[in-house]
Amino acid sequence: MKDKIVLITGGARGLGAATAKKMAAAGAKVLITDLLQAESEATVASITKAGGEAFFLEHDVTDEARWAEVVEAIEARYGGLDVLVNNAGIASDGTPLATMTLESWRRVISVDLDSVFLGIKYAIPAMKKRLGVWQGGGSIVNISSIYGIVGSPGAAAYHAAKGGVRLLTKGAALELAPDKIRVNSVHPGFIETNMVKEGIRKMAALVPDISENEMMHEVAQRHPIGRMGLDTDIANAVFYLASEESSFMTGSEMVVDGGFTAQ
Repeated sequence: MKDKIVLITGGARGLGAATAKKMAAAGAKVLITDLLQAESEATVASITKAGGEAFFLEHDVTDEARWAEVVEAIEARYGGLDVLVNNAGIASDGTPLATMTLESWRRVISVDLDSVFLGIKYAIPAMKKRLGVWQGGGSIVNISSIYGIVGSPGAAAYHAAKGGVRLLTKGAALELAPDKIRVNSVHPGFIETNMVKEGIRKMAALVPDISENEMMHEVAQRHPIGRMGLDTDIANAVFYLASEESSFMTGSEMVVDGGFTAQ
């Protein structure tokens, strides 16, 4: 990853921040984008303090014009793009389909699926500018979910979006293979991030006589490996797919879930 130019959306905290830190530690030049300015700047400060190179831009990933500006900024600074990690996302709010509003549905689809399309679209020309610099070409890693593979009640919009990311990845991989741009997806299980913890809080609130900690334990025990995942577990998978060590992988889905979907 040394000297590779990397763009990570949703890089303020959680999976995005862990991935940014791992890539920067390996010598990549990293652009973090997010709407959380203070947390993004803290992540950048942590990277630079450790001797890495990173900067931050505020970025609404549903805004096509802003995608163009962000990619132009990284091109102006470094001359192109080598790796895109489409990580930004939000969860469904647990509303059943029968009472879900179209506005709520479209919000999840926009952030979790439309943004991945926009990222791929604007990354392509920037990556083509770097073709020939690296033997393996460009790499796009899309963060999906095990909920892009299996279903559950109360998360229909999230399932639809993450399932869309799964197959968008495969279609893009076939289309971009001649350009030496690889496209793969990562499917995390339950990871100890703010978004997952908030989801577990909501689950616990719906179940009588169970505390948040008890619900956390119950969710952890659903994984055959006996624990929930860490943000570094996903960062390691993304790092591999972004690097040239995975040069024969495209259109693949990497499931990192402690055996959850093997049951």
